[in-house]
Amino acid sequence: MVRSTPILNEPLLLVEGRLRVLVAADLHIGIEHQLWLGGASVPSQTKKMLEALMAEVEEIRPDRLILLGDVKHNLPWTSFQEKSEVPSFLRSLSEIVEVEVVAGNHDIGLSDLAPPDVAIHPASGLVLDGVGYFHGHTWPSPEIFEAEEVVASHLHPAVRLADRLGSAPPERAWVRTPLSKEGLREEYGRDLQSPEMTIVPAYNPLCGGYPLDSATREDRGPLPRMARLDRARIYLLDGTDLGRLDRIRSLQAERTKQAR
Repeated sequence: MVRSTPILNEPLLLVEGRLRVLVAADLHIGIEHQLWLGGASVPSQTKKMLEALMAEVEEIRPDRLILLGDVKHNLPWTSFQEKSEVPSFLRSLSEIVEVEVVAGNHDIGLSDLAPPDVAIHPASGLVLDGVGYFHGHTWPSPEIFEAEEVVASHLHPAVRLADRLGSAPPERAWVRTPLSKEGLREEYGRDLQSPEMTIVPAYNPLCGGYPLDSATREDRGPLPRMARLDRARIYLLDGTDLGRLDRIRSLQAERTKQAR
């Protein structure tokens, strides 16, 4: 029996079965370089993220730490910032816990930066202790959906919770969603177990978020096709249960209509 629990007020997931596994996703180390190229001067957040993550590892004492994709940010090249910060970031973590990475779409060249004791798994995903882990920018191995639970990232889920004027910054959120049996059958050509899926929010706050309650729908890869997001339950980082996404979208549409 596996139990997954978000860490209160942190974008971290603790998965407990035979092993205790801590999950962090979408760190996007080096995003400051891209912001700098766009004219915004933002100091590196890598040290702050490392200290916060190490503190959680020291307190929780997991058997493994899984970084669920997009450890680095820039692609297809690797910035000087990433060459400097990614190796030391991973090395510091690997000194206190066993670290495994499931590659994301931004992790081109990560294997050249990672210490040898950090395992890097392909985008097809990883099944560990009965749980399937994958990033979500591409369809994973079908074995992922035959696990007891499924954990993904990539979506940077958030909700805007706009006021009557329609303005509010997005807040990072957790998503617990049923999978689409029809979507999986169409992709893999057979029926799969299709358990529920947890989508982890981005660890790096500079990433922004994809407001799931927005009327605008972006192309975020196959996750919206493999999941029944309309039936997903949404939770804020502080544990607030906002209910089903279809109901949240309906309320937001009504507020927008009243504001006109």
